[in-house]
Amino acid sequence: CSYRGLGYSGVAGLLYPLLGACLWASVVGYKPVVIVHGLFDSSGDFIHLQHFINESHPGTNVTVIDLFDGSSSLQPMWKQVEGFKTAIYPIIQNAEDGVHFICYSQGGLVCRGILSTLSDHNVQSFISLSSPQAGQYGDTDYLRYLFPQFVKSNLFHICYTSVGQRISICNYWNDPHHRDLYVNSSDYLALLNSEKHNPNSTEWKKNFLKIKTLVLIGGPDDGVISPWQSSQFGFYDDNETVVEMQHQDLYLRDVFGLKTLAARGDLIICSVPGVEHVHWHSNDTVFHMCMEKWLV
Repeated sequence: CSYRGLGYSGVAGLLYPLLGACLWASVVGYKPVVIVHGLFDSSGDFIHLQHFINESHPGTNVTVIDLFDGSSSLQPMWKQVEGFKTAIYPIIQNAEDGVHFICYSQGGLVCRGILSTLSDHNVQSFISLSSPQAGQYGDTDYLRYLFPQFVKSNLFHICYTSVGQRISICNYWNDPHHRDLYVNSSDYLALLNSEKHNPNSTEWKKNFLKIKTLVLIGGPDDGVISPWQSSQFGFYDDNETVVEMQHQDLYLRDVFGLKTLAARGDLIICSVPGVEHVHWHSNDTVFHMCMEKWLV
């Protein structure tokens, strides 16, 4: 920058606001932000989101965890939970005032696994960005790529086997027409939701409820998460009619804390139309509407 010809008052006019912003950032001390990517993604896909955060919250330490990139994101969900947990734990330990999670798509389910099983986490805001929190059941481009011989109605033949459960998407494939098979076979989502017996459910709920805020972001034009309401814990009944979160058994029985969060006023629903799945983390409207205020 060149200040030539501005004079003292001109330079002061430029520097004082900048100095004020720097002092504000140091006094406020924005908490570190950890970003966990989704299926087939990598850390390089989140440049826009990092920019949004640094522009609105100067000085924020933003870490996009560079693990299970590309096809490695198909590895079993519990394996990914343990890997991400190991990478994230030092960040948590070094953040005296806590951290924020932004977890995109499949990453939102990875983060739930971390928050449920890590007893000493200090995550303040858990921002679930278009994540299939209640499961996935839809014919998408991802599905056609992974299982070209199958459609949603017969994928249960693969997913609900011991071999299928070695593939991440099968760990949260939720076929509403084969509920018993899902509950008995799902090694991940059914356990997280306590839809199958989980001896650790009380402890996991206690761990999960250490978060201060849960933000559930999704929208009707997503095109991948099926149904899109799964991003906000809604899901199909056996007629493929969407039952919203507030009428789901996992909410009514408060199996892992959704109802408690709602009663605390800490469950935030943010729905944005017109956003396709791959654009959630690069859309500035989504950031300003649904994320910005929770990253302090």
